Amino acid sequence: MYHSIHARPPAGTADLAVHPEAFADQMALLAERGFTPVPFSALDTPARKPIVITFDDGYADFHDHALPVLAGRGFPATVFVTTGWLADAGADAAGRPLDRMLSWGQVREAAASGIEIGGHSHSHPQLDQLRDAALREELTRSKGLLEDRLGREVATLAYPYGYSSARVRRAARRAGYTAACAVANALAGARRDPLAVPRLTVRATTSPETFARVVEGRSVTRTYLRDRMLTKGYAVVRRSRYAAGRVTSR
Repeated sequence: MYHSIHARPPAGTADLAVHPEAFADQMALLAERGFTPVPFSALDTPARKPIVITFDDGYADFHDHALPVLAGRGFPATVFVTTGWLADAGADAAGRPLDRMLSWGQVREAAASGIEIGGHSHSHPQLDQLRDAALREELTRSKGLLEDRLGREVATLAYPYGYSSARVRRAARRAGYTAACAVANALAGARRDPLAVPRLTVRATTSPETFARVVEGRSVTRTYLRDRMLTKGYAVVRRSRYAAGRVTSR
């Protein structure tokens, strides 16, 4: 899971911004070790050492730095787009992007280059804290805009911040998504919920040695132990917060 590919990112994205040279080196390592990148929707397609390369949010630096590297190697990837954040969203603009965002033209160019485009909500809220009507609007509006602009079905989703719940996953299924990404920082095993597929976070601080280990499936639990403990603890807090909000709003 990538976010930004940027040499000098703004403060709000610095931890999740991978330097362009580091990203190029990581893609070279995948090629050298015989991995077969596939789009997220094709995760279950038989392939030798399949791996899914994803990007959340839709930052403009994907077009600047990641797309040329991917295209040069013939690597597919999946970009999950926050439709209300796009640079030329116009009347559909919503939320507060943290950096420069892709334009609709760049999204179409990426799709034409073999990049899978998925949904990432419309305004990037914490979906598990929304009431049902607002949740449905976030999921369907994003999907509808992407399908209208791209002229193709959009059936994959990544939850903003990785936050979901059984209620959010049911809403995603009703909205027409057939597969969705969480974070979880675990390997995607064969027995998994298709609407909560885990991913491994690549950060600015991810060393070449760490990247090499985790893509080969080694030391994953140890590498991401702190992340996973925080995620589980915060999930309890978030469920309690939503339940308390429901009681308060009645």
